Amino acid sequence: MRTLEHRVESLESLLGQFIVNTDIALRRLESEMQKFREEAEKDRKAFEERLQRYIEESEKDRRAFQDEMRAFQDEMRAFKDEMRAFKDEMRAFKDEMRAFKDEMKEFKDEMLEFKRRQEEENIRKNKEWSALAKKMGTIVEDLIAPALRPTLSKYFQCEVIMEGQRIFRRKNGEDYEIDAIAGCEDKIFMIEARSTPKVEDVKEIKKKSKRFFEFFPEHTGKELIIIFGSIIFPENVIKYATKQGIYVLAWREWQYMDILNFDKVKSK
Repeated sequence: MRTLEHRVESLESLLGQFIVNTDIALRRLESEMQKFREEAEKDRKAFEERLQRYIEESEKDRRAFQDEMRAFQDEMRAFKDEMRAFKDEMRAFKDEMRAFKDEMKEFKDEMLEFKRRQEEENIRKNKEWSALAKKMGTIVEDLIAPALRPTLSKYFQCEVIMEGQRIFRRKNGEDYEIDAIAGCEDKIFMIEARSTPKVEDVKEIKKKSKRFFEFFPEHTGKELIIIFGSIIFPENVIKYATKQGIYVLAWREWQYMDILNFDKVKSK
């Protein structure tokens, strides 16, 4: 019996110790749980604060982005408006250019028509003038002489220092007359004119030129250049004059007086 009581007392002692230890452990656990809850609360508040800052910063960034997007959209709208205005201006400019081109084409057409009529009128006047000069016997005065200086300057680079018309010389009872004469420093031009040029005229002029310096000795030493002038020339006369080294001066397409065979004679 004593043994049973002793065992009961031991059990009660052990139970008391267990209760005490359990109470201590519970208090310690409760304390640690309190600390955990406090730290968890701190972490929660810190997280909420960080989250709030993140939300606020995100909202701020969102508003800033929206503002930038609105500004960009405004700029794009303004750019589109400018582009539309520019396109409108370009269309207006193109319309003006088309109108200007049309006006220029019309002007050119009018100028071409005016030029054509003017050329026709010049040809008509030149033909009438030539017919009158041929009738009056003034081909040298009216046609040859006015064209002489510019023609000699153009083809022979010659500055005319003397010229004359209907030049007459007599020597030893013999007469020698030239229709026109022109002189430069180193060249002398003998010009003969006929109203209706023929091959026989070319032969006569060539023969006549051989005695030129006999009647005009003051020009001895200069190059003698023979020019046969008329209103128009038959092709066979031009070819024969070219073979003889004689330049022919006449209307070129009834536009202006010109040497018609310069290159061919020059290359001989």
